[in-house]
Amino acid sequence: MKNEVTRARLSLIASMCIFGTIGLARRFLPVPSGFLAMARGILGALFLLALVRLRGGRLDRDAIRPMLPRLMVSGAMIGFNWILLFEAYRYTTVAVATLCYYMAPVMILIVVPFVLHERLTLRKTLCVAAALLGMVLISGAVRVSSADTGEWRGILCGIGAAALYACVVILNKFIRYVPAYDKTIVQIGTAGSVLIPYVLLVDDLSALRLTPSAVLLLLLVGLVHTGFAYALYFGSVDALPAQTLALLSYLDPVIAILLSALVLREPMTHAQAIGAMLVLCSAVVAELPERSQT
Repeated sequence: MKNEVTRARLSLIASMCIFGTIGLARRFLPVPSGFLAMARGILGALFLLALVRLRGGRLDRDAIRPMLPRLMVSGAMIGFNWILLFEAYRYTTVAVATLCYYMAPVMILIVVPFVLHERLTLRKTLCVAAALLGMVLISGAVRVSSADTGEWRGILCGIGAAALYACVVILNKFIRYVPAYDKTIVQIGTAGSVLIPYVLLVDDLSALRLTPSAVLLLLLVGLVHTGFAYALYFGSVDALPAQTLALLSYLDPVIAILLSALVLREPMTHAQAIGAMLVLCSAVVAELPERSQT
């Protein structure tokens, strides 16, 4: 049992490390964000479907059928969430884009009292306030010289991606009895599929140049950052408590921020560093269990 938990924890850590490097891969991929999101969804779904088949399993169609409309809506949200996130990586630093994206847990905290009727405690209210202050510092809104148009576009895309991800998390609360792998395959497969008409209508495919290095990076994002990383993640969820899953998930933004500074040499001001600490710490503290009342 102990070895199983250790393997699950290592799998989870590995998946978070992979997720944390996707911004780095995006920086070197000269393709439109819509095309990248479409390819990520299709390749990731095919990888997971092949993995399920190799293990001798198959999709539980009886469980999927009644939930299919919700799965498809959430899948479409995931697709456009990826587009906004990839656009955020284009227009601002990987660190800032990632931190904007990690406002999603804070957005969920704000919304759940109204949608799921869960109580918003004083501690979580303070965490929301701290995260919002951190977001102000990260955005540069308090600086005398405002951020340029491109940076603001990246920030808004990151926040938009966070809002869509928060919607997906909440909608998933209403998707029941569908196995985790099956749900993910349908959702990311839908994400890739619904983006096909978007890519054909919006992206300038005539300018698309798929060099050998671009193809390798595209396969990396689709097969490794999506298919393989999701397989590692879902391979660990059953053996670990929810608290461990939630807290270790914050390795993703930490790794992204470190890569932004150490590999891409992207600058971060003192105010943004303080903002990053506020966002990450408030999100982690909000995940800690409440002290039981006696």
